[in-house]
Amino acid sequence: MAIRAELGQYAENETGEQFTRQNSKMLKIELAAGGVQALRGSMVAYQGDVSFENKGSGGLGKLVKKATTGEGVDLMYAQGTGELFLADEAHDIHILYLENDRISVNGKNVLAFSDSIQHDIQRIGGGMAGALAGGLYNTTLSGTGYVAVTTDGPPVMLDVGSAPTFGDAQAVVMWSGGVQMQLKKDTTGGLKSMVRGGSGETVQMAFSGQGFVLVQPSEGPRYIGGDGGGGGLLGSLGG
Repeated sequence: MAIRAELGQYAENETGEQFTRQNSKMLKIELAAGGVQALRGSMVAYQGDVSFENKGSGGLGKLVKKATTGEGVDLMYAQGTGELFLADEAHDIHILYLENDRISVNGKNVLAFSDSIQHDIQRIGGGMAGALAGGLYNTTLSGTGYVAVTTDGPPVMLDVGSAPTFGDAQAVVMWSGGVQMQLKKDTTGGLKSMVRGGSGETVQMAFSGQGFVLVQPSEGPRYIGGDGGGGGLLGSLGG
């Protein structure tokens, strides 16, 4: 058919891997390779025998942490023998394969991860982070398996070991194991800058160690705090 021929460029990508980018905005998962944890509500299509189970934040302990910190991911568990397609508001999708490794990622940027990956909510930073009400938290993913994260636009990956590296708190998406983060405050702006009354760039994230930081070209909504839906670190500070 002529119509089918015109749409041929959008045919399924076949790679044999558990996670495949169908395109820059859509993730394809082969469930025969194992179940996955995915952002609840991110399913856009599936083929074959697939079942879904609402996992909330991933157990009572994580539910309590999410309620307390504002960080975390509302999850669904998908398993079966079919193919699952996920997306999140047409954000760009990036696939990582962890091999006995760990990353720290903003919860709102987590799309899916293999069931073999462990996740938790952990306090990050020190000094100034501890002084802020409630502290600062991120979602950690560790182990061996696939992880898919989203960014609001094409990101940049910065090599932390090559030079002093800093990022806007709302634009930083994740960083790799081996990287340490501390908060840096520009005292010239004062408290007003933290609440968008000053330059808006007073609180920054300072990175050291060996590894990379992923930064998206978006700082998100221009407000402090969030709606409790997993803003975590990036929703807790003005950028």
